[in-house]
Amino acid sequence: MSESNGRVSAWSSSQVAQWLQDEGFGQYVDLLCSQHRIDGVSLLALTEADLRGPPLGLTVLGHIKRLSVALRRLQRENKAELEELGLWPPDANSAGLSLGAPRAEWSCDGAERRGCNGGDHLCNGMELRLRNGSSRGCAPGTALCQTHSNGRFRQPMVGRLDPEVWKTVISSVYVFLVCGLTSFVMVIVHERVPDMRTYPPLPDIFLDSVPRIPWAFVMAEACGLILCYMFLLILLLHKHRSILLRRLCSLMGTVFLLRCCTMFVTSLSVPGQHLKCSSLSYGDTWGKIQRALAIWSGFGMTLTGVQTCGDYMFSGHTVVITMLNFFVTEYTPRNWNLIHTISWVLNLFGIFFILAAHEHYSIDVFIAFYITTRLFLYYHTLANTRAFQHSRRARIWFPMFSFFECNVNGPVPNQYHWPFSKPAFMKTLIG
Repeated sequence: MSESNGRVSAWSSSQVAQWLQDEGFGQYVDLLCSQHRIDGVSLLALTEADLRGPPLGLTVLGHIKRLSVALRRLQRENKAELEELGLWPPDANSAGLSLGAPRAEWSCDGAERRGCNGGDHLCNGMELRLRNGSSRGCAPGTALCQTHSNGRFRQPMVGRLDPEVWKTVISSVYVFLVCGLTSFVMVIVHERVPDMRTYPPLPDIFLDSVPRIPWAFVMAEACGLILCYMFLLILLLHKHRSILLRRLCSLMGTVFLLRCCTMFVTSLSVPGQHLKCSSLSYGDTWGKIQRALAIWSGFGMTLTGVQTCGDYMFSGHTVVITMLNFFVTEYTPRNWNLIHTISWVLNLFGIFFILAAHEHYSIDVFIAFYITTRLFLYYHTLANTRAFQHSRRARIWFPMFSFFECNVNGPVPNQYHWPFSKPAFMKTLIG
């Protein structure tokens, strides 16, 4: 058809529609030609990524692949016109495997970086070398950045992160179940609180040196609430809110699952004489479940009237305050110094108030801060670099991380937009 109708770049939308009909893609004539005004030049520039991504958003894989093959054939037949338009050689990052691109060969070790005519690039720890058919080495200046779908190779949509809401739902269920388990373990731990007459408070440098402040624990929870409201506002406005919520739930659930183990294994003596804690039995299993539901519904906070005993190793309040602080500072722009300063002040004052209230030993707070910060940093380092994302070791040692992050291609950009249609000025102001 290109010969009988002149140059492809001069085609009108009606001629493109005729080409689609001839190739067997008549069902896409309205979408491509009527709605999006695809003409000859647009047709030559069309890529598989364009077909998959918005605004076209084709969903039938067979149609996507067959239409991509037809486009590549048309582009190869009109190479001279592509050169005139500046579309040859093709950009592998945007076009995917297109226009006679060399055969791709994976090198998945992530550590080996041998130079090859300056053409090798490391993309998030996954190196894809392009070699031509004659095996003379790498095609200079070419690189492909690919991603995986649950361990399966797929091409990314450039500039787009899939929210994968279903994974966020799974992570929410995960943290929901862990919180329920934590509440039940706290009930069991309360039954095993050591008698203060037999096991007095352990020596602690901070608790022995700083007098108790009765209202300090309420202030610690107030700091946590302010941080929670700050994060919820960021979550509302962040473009990739689904990924943020999924990461928060998976990290929070994992830390509290570890806390369940440490609380259950070791029962420390009560840290202060002011705490009226003693071993308390809640009767049968149903009584324990009712008490666990009361703790869970009150979020384990004294502000909601929940009073617990024995859950000392390690501090859950410190975990929540620190995790929220790190999420606030990570998912806001680096130049938002005032927000970052407020977040860190709330975090540090919250920790101080926990200790000043003599509700936890110093070691409880220190271990909680250390575990929370290390886990947050390890998780985000792996997610941002993906150096071992698809290795067998990562799938064995970090199965949940590999599952949740397998399609998040690199760092999550801090982009914001107003999620509602009204008021209009907010959408204009934020984006």
